[in-house]
Amino acid sequence: MNTIPEPTSPEALSRLAEELTDIAERSQRLIADFTENADKLNTGETQQEFMLIGQTFMQYAMKLAENPIQMIEAQADLWAQYSSLWQNTLQRITGNEAAPVATPDAGDRRFKDAEWSNNIIFDYIKQSYLLTSRWLVDQTGHTEGLEPHLAKKVDFFTRQFVDAISPTNFVATNPTVLKETLETRGENLLKGLQNILSDMERGHGQLRISQTDMEAFSVGENIAVTPGQVVFQNELMQLIHYEPTTETQFETPLLIVPPWINKFYILDLRPENSFIKWATDQGHSVYVISWINPTEELRHKDFTSYMMDGPLAALEAIKTDIGVQKVNAIGYCLGGTLLSATLAYAAKKNMDSFASATFFTTLVDFEKAGELSVFVDEDQIQAIERKMRDKGFLDGAEMASTFNSLRSNDLIWSFVVSNYLMGKEPFPFDLLFWNSDSTRLPEAMHSFYLRNMYQKNLMREPGGISMGNVPINLGDIDVPTYFLATKEDHIAPWPGVYQGMKRFGGQSKFVLAASGHIAGVINPPTAEKYSYWTNEQKLDEQEDWLESSVEKPGSWWNDWQSWILSNTGQKVPARIPGKGKLSSIEAAPGSYVKVRS
Repeated sequence: MNTIPEPTSPEALSRLAEELTDIAERSQRLIADFTENADKLNTGETQQEFMLIGQTFMQYAMKLAENPIQMIEAQADLWAQYSSLWQNTLQRITGNEAAPVATPDAGDRRFKDAEWSNNIIFDYIKQSYLLTSRWLVDQTGHTEGLEPHLAKKVDFFTRQFVDAISPTNFVATNPTVLKETLETRGENLLKGLQNILSDMERGHGQLRISQTDMEAFSVGENIAVTPGQVVFQNELMQLIHYEPTTETQFETPLLIVPPWINKFYILDLRPENSFIKWATDQGHSVYVISWINPTEELRHKDFTSYMMDGPLAALEAIKTDIGVQKVNAIGYCLGGTLLSATLAYAAKKNMDSFASATFFTTLVDFEKAGELSVFVDEDQIQAIERKMRDKGFLDGAEMASTFNSLRSNDLIWSFVVSNYLMGKEPFPFDLLFWNSDSTRLPEAMHSFYLRNMYQKNLMREPGGISMGNVPINLGDIDVPTYFLATKEDHIAPWPGVYQGMKRFGGQSKFVLAASGHIAGVINPPTAEKYSYWTNEQKLDEQEDWLESSVEKPGSWWNDWQSWILSNTGQKVPARIPGKGKLSSIEAAPGSYVKVRS
């Protein structure tokens, strides 16, 4: 490359010396900081977590030892596959064509460089990895006598391991990285080392992989910019009322309850993909809860606190503000779980305050909770509770790491290769900025959520949990409900969402959207992207529902709008935020959302 000086030129040597000096100084500071603050970095907890993983595989190994014949047969099968690979490679070496023994999955982007197929050595490395990794994962599903939860843990951690040892993650076995290293004379590796140091500095001694350019976005300036006013606030949330974009609005306002694991502006990234703006354009008077990013002072806030100071407090504020008696409510993920509990509580208390409820990717029956259930056995919950005991909350980075591990190739290893091996700067991407803007979780709330929902699955049982000392029953909920699930959701798997819907009383509609937990929800009609499935039948099994459903192109947003029209009331003059009974406190998106972890 012409822009790179000759390696022996004075300019190159001077720049190299400066960069190496900078790396050495930053490394020394990090080592000193780590040594001084090792007790704050949960190094003991990390060791215990590794011990728990080790115990898992010890139990797995004991089960394998109980059936040596099965293991011998599995080994023979692997050797047979390798024999085919060796013969295939020998044919290619002698100039003959040979069909590959193992090929990457259709969506696997790790091996897109043509050298992985054209170069015999790299093709052999790729196929060897694919054979071995698939064999390892397959064994976890074929081991007899393995307790289901243990089998799920072994499968999850095995897939984490095989993702980590992919040849794409190492300089010597990645042709793309080798090519870049030769062309830049190692500049990529030097820059990658600087990127590692920057990420460790950002994590105060722990590696926090940059997924995007965090300086490219500013909440309220070029992200979360839909105009509105904060009209109410308490310890846990601010209530934002958005400005109308139509002369008239539906009489019944819309209250959105987002999750507090992440921030609300996933629904308001940019004007062109903002659900909040789109809903105002359809004539809804939109209110959104913006949760606080809690500190130790709020460690005692439990699930009931979030209900009382969240949707119920927002409901009363809206009633005061514009004089209505009912709202249409939307709950997203954990916000939907809270909304479900709130509706059941309101039913017990004879509160007729909800005209309808919509749930985006929400679990209330956690039997089919997917891979997150790996983290909620007793040992791991105790480990999480020990972490929270010192601080009063679970750090947002801990939860972000857990979610990232569910898609480790996309959300971890792709950035390791790009940032550290290729030496590239992270690309500005609003969705990944939001994903990195994590929030803390109060100790009392999170412990209750993990134990009563994920571990014991009590919410689905009538009277299984109590909110404000009131035993609740999802079957008491008789308002019309709309359930949206997404087909590739790793956080709230659609079969679990479907089974949870059946716990509700009243009329329910279930819609399945393509893509995952975020992209399947944030899919505006103008994008003309993905598709969704509908079925007017409410069948016992989700597979039967899907088989007899109708696939429709594009976004589900218009389908939801058609559904909710029967619960919106008459048209009234548009309400102006801050001009009702509640005055403006500050402009949207408010100050709570800007507090970083």
